[in-house]
Amino acid sequence: MIAYEELLPPGGPPMPDVLSLLGDRATLSGQPPFRIEAADAGALAAYRRLRHQVFVREQGLFAGTDRDDRDDDSRTVVLVARSGDGGVLGGVRLGPATDGPDIGWWYGGRLVVDGAVRGTRGVGPALVRAACAHAEAAGALRFDATVQVCNEPLFARLGWDRVREVDVAGVPHTLMRWPVRRVHDLVEATKAPLGPLLDAATGPPGAFGGAGFVGDDGAPVPGSDLVAACDAIVPAMVERDPEWAGWCAVLANVNDLAAMGAEPVGLLDAIGARNTAHAGRLVAGLRRAADAYGGIPLLGGHTQLGVPGSLSVTALGRTAHPVPGGGGRAGHEVRLTADLGGGWRHGYRGRQWDSTSHRRTPELRAMLGAVAAARPAAAKDVSMAGVVGTLGMLAEASGCAAVLDVARVPRPAGATVGDWLTCFPGFAVLTTDDAGSDPLPAGPATGATCGELVRGGGVGLRWPDGEITAAITTTVTGMGDA
Repeated sequence: MIAYEELLPPGGPPMPDVLSLLGDRATLSGQPPFRIEAADAGALAAYRRLRHQVFVREQGLFAGTDRDDRDDDSRTVVLVARSGDGGVLGGVRLGPATDGPDIGWWYGGRLVVDGAVRGTRGVGPALVRAACAHAEAAGALRFDATVQVCNEPLFARLGWDRVREVDVAGVPHTLMRWPVRRVHDLVEATKAPLGPLLDAATGPPGAFGGAGFVGDDGAPVPGSDLVAACDAIVPAMVERDPEWAGWCAVLANVNDLAAMGAEPVGLLDAIGARNTAHAGRLVAGLRRAADAYGGIPLLGGHTQLGVPGSLSVTALGRTAHPVPGGGGRAGHEVRLTADLGGGWRHGYRGRQWDSTSHRRTPELRAMLGAVAAARPAAAKDVSMAGVVGTLGMLAEASGCAAVLDVARVPRPAGATVGDWLTCFPGFAVLTTDDAGSDPLPAGPATGATCGELVRGGGVGLRWPDGEITAAITTTVTGMGDA
């Protein structure tokens, strides 16, 4: 098929609008009167001229120029609203609030709309919504803006929260904050249903981990030194990437055991597959991971063919003194120890960080044995709820709240803060203990003290200016103290 553009002579006039040529007036009348896009050089110049006209000449907020250091920051993004003929109707700038690496705190400002269309076409609200979407897509977990007092009602209608009064160029403004719900939504989707789901099943003594271990990733087997863990892999991954599903089934289970200080002694698997070829790819992934982690025995399990893909693995480990996930208390320091090597798994960018598939067996074993060697008061490996959600579970089981210092969290250069704090990392474990306790001897992994447990509930994110924003306001699972 020949594209319409190929029929136009090279270097000729711009391509006419197809809808106009066809005379589709109904569709044309329903099109928005403007579009929002990142500014090119010409639009950026027009945006700055419009800013000067409004903020310097009309309002007199600035003398001479409204330009500042943010305009010269290469990370600053300018979004503009353009009319059908390409004219700039308004714009807004946004970007990281601090110098140096982007820590997930963004700031918006210099929102301006041409006086000829101000208040008539919805340009301002559309620019604000676009700025929020752009900041969140860039990994921001905090997005602030200072707005003129007269614009505070607009931002409130759009869902922004008022923080406090501030002064800009000697004129009263309001600091507003967009409620980024990324952590909240992840927790709601992955962990919040657990408490209500299990509430009726109180069970006999020892159910759901037993006293002191309720909600842990592994469960001490009564009357023995065994710890049992079990994980199921998302069916979509089993279907489209079976080798990786097999690897992750081993990875998730040995990490669960490692967080309790247990040495893995064997694995059991339950496989559902379309055919023998599919089952073989799942088994290959299981075997490769079991070998990489030091030859963990695959003890057996169950296989069913001719069914949709499914995979679950049960792991057995051994320790006489399991480390609980709910052993923290107010005043404990929070430490994150994570393997920052590797990169995003192909097809899972922003969701799964693969730091393990390239590691040698001694490196993997060093990470698995770190909690057992250090024996912190509490430990929990980072699960599908991400760093913040997992910290919320640890704090909940410990009867505490947690505060996380965002800028001090170990993070790979290839991940935004928003992605890193909500993804499933290859190896990452949160531990708590008294101040000054020894770090985990986790081989290639990087560790840092990056928060503390405090009285209360939920998880707050602390930023370099001292502000604490709420990431989780209540419990994560509803299962309560361990």
